[in-house]
Amino acid sequence: MSLKALIFDVDGTLAETEAAHLYAFNQVFAEHDLGWQWSTEQYLDLLKVTGGKERIRHYLNTQVPEFSHPDLDTFIADLHKQKTARYVERIQQGQVPLRQGVERLLNEAKEKGIRLAIATTTTRPNIYALVDSTLGAGSTDDYFEIIAAGDEVPAKKPAPDVYIKALDDLGLSAADCVAMEDSRNGLLSATAANLPIVLSQSPFSPMTDYGAAKLVVDHLGEPDAPMQVVQGDSYGYTHVNIALLQRLAEQN
Repeated sequence: MSLKALIFDVDGTLAETEAAHLYAFNQVFAEHDLGWQWSTEQYLDLLKVTGGKERIRHYLNTQVPEFSHPDLDTFIADLHKQKTARYVERIQQGQVPLRQGVERLLNEAKEKGIRLAIATTTTRPNIYALVDSTLGAGSTDDYFEIIAAGDEVPAKKPAPDVYIKALDDLGLSAADCVAMEDSRNGLLSATAANLPIVLSQSPFSPMTDYGAAKLVVDHLGEPDAPMQVVQGDSYGYTHVNIALLQRLAEQN
């Protein structure tokens, strides 16, 4: 099968955004005088739960069960909405660059007619803030034909719903595409959708079992900054490019 599309995760894959998410969560907690302060170690554990609202609820259930609110669902939704606003402000300040090799690969895909899509747990405002702040105003719609976001499907990762939606919207089969991921939940999600996977390691998603990933690297690399291969065969390529992704897609 010939490669027809790349489907990208966002947080940890396009950019190392989790530190900005953590900052925004703690900023909102402080603004509401809640007395909560998530450490990096806590947040690494909380990242096992996909979705910001779900993460807050899990924290309440497991760490502060004594907390009560007459309308907990609305409270969590409002808190998360404010957190998203703080996150977007930080991203728009240009404090979070794309990961190494990402812009190069996106541009190569565009030049070679490979379609681009997003399958993510995060929300559309977060996606647009990141892509437009790093690649220029209007770049989200210019680069990505399809966006499948976590709040637009019945179940978030590790369920395969966002990938299935992206494939349906693209009108392609899994064999036509490669998923670009960084996390365990993303790996499980893409695997369940039968997609071949390239995983770039992220410090916020420590893993030891990479499952069915075709290729695991420390980053996508550049011609003058080679990637390190953790799992799989790079066929002699020193950075992830369309030719390599085509080889991986053909294996599926």
